[in-house]
Amino acid sequence: MMKQFEITKEGDLLDQKGRVNQAGYAKDLVLRYNREMVKASKWRIKEWDYYLIGNKDFAVSLTVADNSYMGLAGAQFFDFVQQKKLDFSKIIPLTKGKMNLPTHSEKGDIIYQNQKVSIHIQSFDTHKRLYCKIPNFDGSRAFELDVNLFYQNQDSMVIATPFKENEKAFYYNQKVNNLEAAGRLKIGETQYNLDHMMGVLDWGRGVWTYDNTWYWSSASTKLADGSLFGFNLGYGFGDTSKATENMVFYQGKAYKLNDVDFGIPASSYLNTWHFTSSDQAIDLKFEPIYDNRTDLNVGVIRQDAHQVFGLFSGYVVIDQEKKIGVNQLFGFAEKVRFKW
Repeated sequence: MMKQFEITKEGDLLDQKGRVNQAGYAKDLVLRYNREMVKASKWRIKEWDYYLIGNKDFAVSLTVADNSYMGLAGAQFFDFVQQKKLDFSKIIPLTKGKMNLPTHSEKGDIIYQNQKVSIHIQSFDTHKRLYCKIPNFDGSRAFELDVNLFYQNQDSMVIATPFKENEKAFYYNQKVNNLEAAGRLKIGETQYNLDHMMGVLDWGRGVWTYDNTWYWSSASTKLADGSLFGFNLGYGFGDTSKATENMVFYQGKAYKLNDVDFGIPASSYLNTWHFTSSDQAIDLKFEPIYDNRTDLNVGVIRQDAHQVFGLFSGYVVIDQEKKIGVNQLFGFAEKVRFKW
């Protein structure tokens, strides 16, 4: 079992040469991200905020990203009952930091607006407010999301990861699980109640190498006894010799896990996956209900992605002794290869 380094000392994420000061994991954003300290090409900087709220019947996501040579503002809606996806993405050329994404996940607002999409993400002490309006989301039908996401956990998953291939490349990422929703989504005349649904925030800043494959899985819920439970699992991205991003959240606190394998079936992404770990801390069966498939090949950009939504059953062990069982827990798991 690898020994993982927990970052507890505050400081700058990058040193004067643009290298990661402390590689490892943390339970909050204790390291400060500053775009001006990046020493790699400014065209390679990637900054994003991605939110997902969902259950076994439907899910909605919201993305704002500034990837320097292009930005993105958009939303997706998934109807798992009807096996349907609606997707809108506004591509913004040559943003190069002009979208002014905040340097901290809990501070600062994000505002993007044009004739096709309006997004406003506000930060408050207790929650985030997400507002998005897209006049023509599905033909002539409008999309309007207005939801508050309240922080429930005191801890989150944070990882500072360098890349062996390039000392000026890095991945600084926070996953905030168990965000409890209060609000609504309206598409055309159909309204969806989001109250008490669970969401996750994927907040990231970094400079990546060109060709990467990663695995990521997330789930958040309240157990039968009312306890908050969630997890963030992942591997494959960057130099994780100092720490993995595998973490369980129980009653608001984070518990670190070691390795994980998603056990993706070779036959089909829609067959049963089997999540395991070498120390037997994880044993989860994942039954897919929808494969959000992306296959993009445009010049130097290549994306081959399976974001699979489904239901988890099994157990996770925390503190080497407490076994937490779950049954039909909604979440997702993905395998993504990205060249960009």
